[in-house]
Amino acid sequence: MRVLVTVIAGLAAIAILVRAVEARFAFFPSAGEHPTPDDLGLTFERATLSTSDGEHLRAWLLPNPTARALVVYFHGNGGNLSVWLPILAGLHRQGFTVAAIDYRGYGSSTGRPSEQGLYRDVDAALEWASRLVRPGLPVLYWGRSLGATMAAYAATKQRPDGLVLESGFASARALLRASPVQALLSIFSSYRFPTAEYAGRAGCPVLVMHGDADTVIPFGNGRELFATLPEPKRFLTIAGGDHNDVAPNDPRSYWSAVDEFVASLR
Repeated sequence: MRVLVTVIAGLAAIAILVRAVEARFAFFPSAGEHPTPDDLGLTFERATLSTSDGEHLRAWLLPNPTARALVVYFHGNGGNLSVWLPILAGLHRQGFTVAAIDYRGYGSSTGRPSEQGLYRDVDAALEWASRLVRPGLPVLYWGRSLGATMAAYAATKQRPDGLVLESGFASARALLRASPVQALLSIFSSYRFPTAEYAGRAGCPVLVMHGDADTVIPFGNGRELFATLPEPKRFLTIAGGDHNDVAPNDPRSYWSAVDEFVASLR
């Protein structure tokens, strides 16, 4: 009985410790809002979004008068909108209107990040984005890295015309499976980030893209995510692509895949 009590107490202590520090290992926000699209000569609009639990989020809209789709973009777990600006600008240059938010605790947004908190942030983003939709303009939810989970979640709340999951993973546990210690600790974590589950429920076409030189989320995680999804779906191997590239090594094949995907939605 003493051994059992000791084991239970030990497991409880591990669970408490893991949940106390899990946010520090999942989120790496940076504060501020510089540079902005203005610094690149791009017209943009700032917005402040309110979440259901009282946080205030910074949002950017990069309108494109000849847009061929509206991209609602969900960035990864590091930085802020300013850090992701080169990628947002790249999407804009390819003919998209781009709407993006900083999660709670990122950039100029209030609060502290958590998995459930980020889902509330996505809900607020969707309410805002719904006012940006124009007749005949396809809507894409595009998420990169942790943002792939957010985009997939978004697709379960308001179905887009298409879903792009870049450098993502099937779930937090699947991502940590390669490390026995991390896999064990993940059992006690409250974080799940079930990208595959959400994307599988979305009921829309999906484009999965992953770099074959990704040093953060290995290529196999992207393939595993893709394998779980129902049709219609497409997969693009980003040749030589690493996790934090601001531009693809092979832009022709990258943007051709995106162009074909968008064209298939019309």
